[in-house]
Amino acid sequence: MKRLFFSVALLLMSGMAGAASKAVDGKTTVIVLGVDHAAQLVARNDRPALLAAFLAQARPDAICIERSPEAFARNDYYEFTYEVQDVVVPFARRNGIDLCPIDWEPPVEDARLGFGLDLGTAPELRPASGFQQFLSFPSPSHLTRDLFHADDATNVERIAQWAATPAKRAKDDLPRRLYLYRTYLQAQRVAAAAKAHPGGTLVVVVGEFHKRDIEAILGDAADLRIVQPSSIGKPTEQQVRQQERRDYRVAVASFNLLGVQSTTGNIDRAFVRETVQSLKAEQNSPEVRLLETRLDLLEERITPAVAVDRYRSIATDAGDARFTWTGVTDGARLDSYFDPFGNLTVRQRAVLETARELHRAGRGEEAAGLQKTLGSELGQRKQAQLAGYWERYIVPPAAP
Repeated sequence: MKRLFFSVALLLMSGMAGAASKAVDGKTTVIVLGVDHAAQLVARNDRPALLAAFLAQARPDAICIERSPEAFARNDYYEFTYEVQDVVVPFARRNGIDLCPIDWEPPVEDARLGFGLDLGTAPELRPASGFQQFLSFPSPSHLTRDLFHADDATNVERIAQWAATPAKRAKDDLPRRLYLYRTYLQAQRVAAAAKAHPGGTLVVVVGEFHKRDIEAILGDAADLRIVQPSSIGKPTEQQVRQQERRDYRVAVASFNLLGVQSTTGNIDRAFVRETVQSLKAEQNSPEVRLLETRLDLLEERITPAVAVDRYRSIATDAGDARFTWTGVTDGARLDSYFDPFGNLTVRQRAVLETARELHRAGRGEEAAGLQKTLGSELGQRKQAQLAGYWERYIVPPAAP
């Protein structure tokens, strides 16, 4: 009994340590976790719950995030930084951890002057390729990405070479010059956050291409200690399970099954299947049934005709339910940053998927009728986007 009591006491004491403890030498520990934005949605070994479990294990006094202070104050994030607004920020707020926005971006007027466009505004129809296209991860290497990928300098060597090499023509060198200035200011804001938490621990969650430069800029600071995330160790599966959330699972399933990612053929199907099965075990809602039907089609477990029957049943049952997670940042648009039709309700999406399968089966007139019906429920702007994306993603023969 005494041994049991002593063990419990040690656990309680260790639980109180960490963020509340301070370094004996007074230095602030800085842990720069380099991420590939939103890759958590496709890589099992970098999944959202694993990131949350790492943050819990690091026990930071503050977490620095890749957004400017001005935008953060407006609750405004880059649309593609899934790990920031959907994992890190909610985790910090649930656990009473300070958030420190550290990014910098040029004023809109300067961006227009230098690039000829507003970098933060998507066109009415996002392009099929190039700048502001829908986000996807077509390379098989994305699926095997690890939480500590950026700790290995060879994995990000190409950006270091790019940053150190001026463009052949000076007039084309603006992206590199902005990158250097931006990363320098990120590092200074990390330093300021460290001064606000002397002797504590800061975790910096930032695009991996910024990691090495931030560490180099801060490396000589006498009051800082730079620690590699991998030295802390990867959380156990039990720790990861403790951090799992339904919205994480829905995000993984939606990104892989409803977005452009589904057309790449580059999906960890076992990971996505486990995710959908977990959702189904919790609640077999119309949303989950729709996700499962998409996955069954991808894996050719069902025929398009069976899928049509399922989608029609889902549309009947869904009512006005919305998806748990969509990635939509502008409610006036039809799309999200990864899905041309991301802002539809579950019922509307089931109608759209019915039309997709009807068209693939050569029943184009029926599909066109569903498009007309669906468009009648949308405002003028969304109707125009529906028509444009329909021609690109529904009418052409495509993978399910």
